[in-house]
Amino acid sequence: MTEEMKYYLLRCFCTDDLKGFRFNLQLFAAEDEGRTEDPTEKKLREAREKGQVAKTQELTQAVVVILGFLVMLFIGSWVYDTIARITVHYMTSFSTFRITERSILYEMFKVGSESVKILLPIFMAAFAGAIIGDAAQVGFQVSTHPLKFDASKLKFDPATIMKKVFFSKQIAMNLFKSVFKVVAMGFVAYLVVSSNYDEILRLPDVSVAMALQNISIIALKIILWCAVLLLVIAVPDYFFQKQQFVESLKMTKEEIKEEWKETVGDPHVRARLREMQREIVMKNMIKEVPKADVVITNPTHYAIALRYESESMESPKVIALGVDSMALKIRQIAKDNNIYMVENRPLAQELYKRLEVGDYIPEDLFYAVSLVYAELYRERGYTFQQAI
Repeated sequence: MTEEMKYYLLRCFCTDDLKGFRFNLQLFAAEDEGRTEDPTEKKLREAREKGQVAKTQELTQAVVVILGFLVMLFIGSWVYDTIARITVHYMTSFSTFRITERSILYEMFKVGSESVKILLPIFMAAFAGAIIGDAAQVGFQVSTHPLKFDASKLKFDPATIMKKVFFSKQIAMNLFKSVFKVVAMGFVAYLVVSSNYDEILRLPDVSVAMALQNISIIALKIILWCAVLLLVIAVPDYFFQKQQFVESLKMTKEEIKEEWKETVGDPHVRARLREMQREIVMKNMIKEVPKADVVITNPTHYAIALRYESESMESPKVIALGVDSMALKIRQIAKDNNIYMVENRPLAQELYKRLEVGDYIPEDLFYAVSLVYAELYRERGYTFQQAI
């Protein structure tokens, strides 16, 4: 705790006259100040893998209650018969019991077995409801990370604790929900009991079985209406929890940059790799220029080297191309190796824009390229039969 914090707390607890007292709320400023950027997909995926997801407990509670009492509704008569049979058994044969250690353990085992039979369907329904309620919100995601012990989180920081207790939206929302649920459920129970008040007054005049049945129906109404109330609360609470979840995962600009570097790589490294790749391509391309049949130029800005082998190629192939300095280098190599050069500005520009090294001439450019090769063959004195 800082000295300034100690000073303000001392004044808060020890002074009798608090008039004009000014409390420095900056002491409770968010630790994550500066986290203004929405979490990235990678951040959300990592949080999900750790079991951190946006969900509302109200939906899960409502589904658990509904499934549990639906099961109770279907097996209620069987549960009643089982409890009645056990009660009759012990009430009618109690005088004949021999109280020994072995007999007590045996009877406890019997009662426990019957209790398990009664409670197991209800527990299974509640378990299924919990899974359905969570899966409906976040899907199926199993994570053991929340079970791991993290000693780094055991920090006693009074400022942080007081901020979370008194200035936390999450705690305020949970407090509001708790108070609202208690009041609303109490009101629901009052309405149901009021509507069935005459039946409740007649319970002493009916049989025990009928009284239990009526009470069960009233209780079921209360619980089902409370479950509906939880479902209504779950809708706005889910959006609130989602908003708080996103807020808790917000990142700083520096964190986004670091994540980008980790995911895609350092921009300087990637730029260097691209440069190396270009150098390799250029070196391989320069080696192929002496094998060209013809070089089509702009005449200065573009240069495209073509090669055609009638036995293995259906059309001429681009083996080198370049612009400005690279075009100059291609022309120089072509000149040194006595490769025929043709100046055709439209064709040179079209070939450079549309094709890459290794591409074959497309059909719509066959005629223009064939004129270049016809000029080449005439220059070399080929006959038509030699050209084809």
